[in-house]
Parts: sequence; C-alpha cells; structure tokens
Amino acid sequence: MGKWIVLASAAALAGAGAAGAKPRVETGTPAQVQRLMACRAITGAEQRLACYDRETAAMDQAIASKDLVMVDKEKARAAGRSLFGFSIPDFGGLLGGGGEISQIDGTVKSTGRNQDGGWVITLQDGSVWSQTDDWPGLDPRPGKKVVVKRGLMGSFWLSIPGQNGIKVKRIG
Repeated sequence: MGKWIVLASAAALAGAGAAGAKPRVETGTPAQVQRLMACRAITGAEQRLACYDRETAAMDQAIASKDLVMVDKEKARAAGRSLFGFSIPDFGGLLGGGGEISQIDGTVKSTGRNQDGGWVITLQDGSVWSQTDDWPGLDPRPGKKVVVKRGLMGSFWLSIPGQNGIKVKRIG
C-alpha cells in the first residue's frame, strides 16, 4: 500500500471526538483521521464496528465536501518538484514533507536570451530559468543534461556537467 498525505481544513479540524475517546493532543493529524483511529481502542465488537461505520461515513462526507483531501505521497513530491525554484510558503509539509528539495535534474528543451543578454533555458519539464549573472561560458544546447541546485539566500545555480554553472531564477 502506498503512503498518503492527508490534509484537512480548519473547519474540519474543529469537529468533536469519537464517543468515549480521550481528548486528543494536536499532532497535525486531521480530526477525522484521529476519530477513526480512536475506534480501534473500543473493545466491544458492535460498538467498535458502529464507531468505524460512523467515522468512515464522516470521512467520506468530509472528502466529498473537500474538507479533507488525500494526496498520494508520490504525487505530492512531483508537485513539489514542479514548484522548485518558485518562492512559495512551506505549507507545513503539504508537498510531501520530509525535507526540502535541494536540486533537480533536467534536460534542455530550448534556449533563448533575456533582456540583459543572459540565457533563458526551458527544460523538458516545462520549467523556465533566466540567467541573473553575467557568466558567458555556458553552452546549453537542446538535449543537454542540466542540474539546478538551490544556492544561498534563495539563489539557484544551473550547470551542465563539465561546464561552469550560471546563477538563475525561475520565471516559468
């Protein structure tokens, strides 16, 4: 079974706990999931099944109303990769958690020049990077493999193996 990331809205988190359950400690796990998991602690088979039925129906309703969203971890990581280079908030692990992406590998699809005469490089994944320094020594021909790495203070470096890199920013 794959790993899932479960997201919930603030309104959904305000719901009451399962009958007889102890007060929850906020762990970041959505209230609906906590209530469903609390059903495991009920010893009576009929009461436990009733709890599961009630809480799965509540989760189904929360999913239908988009108060609870489940995202496959692989898709969340792919979304995080597609946003690499943009200035976006952390969102508390929304895109897979477990660490920040520090680099991506790609292939040059096309090139052009920006208004300062620097490179504008479009990768096969659709990301577009514009050169922000004045280093002239890069040969980013279509089909070449590149690495874009996170630098200091929000900067990014694009390099081709065997060549010096250039400072870039994501523009698309």
